[in-house]
Amino acid sequence: MTEGNEQASARGAQTRRRLLDGAEAVLRRSGYAGASARTIGAAAGVNAALVFYHFGGVDQLLLATLDRSSARRMQAHRATAARARTVEELVEAAVTIYRADLEDGYLAQFSELVAAAVTKPALRTEINARAEPWVAFVEEHWQRVVVGTPLARLLPARDVANAAITYYLGANLFSVIDPTGARTEGVFDLARRLAPRTRLLTLRLPRR
Repeated sequence: MTEGNEQASARGAQTRRRLLDGAEAVLRRSGYAGASARTIGAAAGVNAALVFYHFGGVDQLLLATLDRSSARRMQAHRATAARARTVEELVEAAVTIYRADLEDGYLAQFSELVAAAVTKPALRTEINARAEPWVAFVEEHWQRVVVGTPLARLLPARDVANAAITYYLGANLFSVIDPTGARTEGVFDLARRLAPRTRLLTLRLPRR
C-alpha cells in the first residue's frame, strides 16, 4: 500500500469513528426520531453524505454504533458476571450491569432501536440478531451457577434469560413514570430479598 493510500485509509477510519461517535450521541440525546444523516453529520462535523458513503444509510450506521457498544459491554460485563458464584451474587451482578448501562447511555441507545423496530421489520431482524448474544450471556451464567440443582429444573436457563432481557428493556420504559428510580430500585430490593430463599434449591443433587 502506498503512502497516499495509507493516508486515505487512515482518514476514512477517522471519519467512520467520528460518524459512529456522532450517531451515538444523537441517538442518546434525540432518540431514533431525531437521528438523520443531517443531524448525525452535524454532530460528527462531517458532510451528511458520508453517512451513506461509509455505512450505506442511517439505520446501518445506528446498528454499527450498537455493535461497537455491545462489544465493549460484553467484555466488561463478562468479567462482572464471572465473579458470581451464587444466585445472590448473580442478582448483584445484574444490578451492576443494569446501572452501568443506564449511566453509560447504552440502555437508552438500545431501547430506541428496539422501539423503532416495532414498525420496521427489516430493523427488527437486525435487532433480534444482536439481542441473541445477550440472551446466551444470561443463559450461560445462570446455568453455570445453578447447574445440577433443583433450581435449574424449576427455572430453566432460557426462561430466565428471556425474563432478564424483558425486564432490562421494560425498566427503561418504566423510568418514564419512575423519575427518581425508586420503583426500579424497589424491584432490585425484592430480588435481593428473594435470592437467599433459593439456597436450598441450589444444593447439588446427588449423582445416581
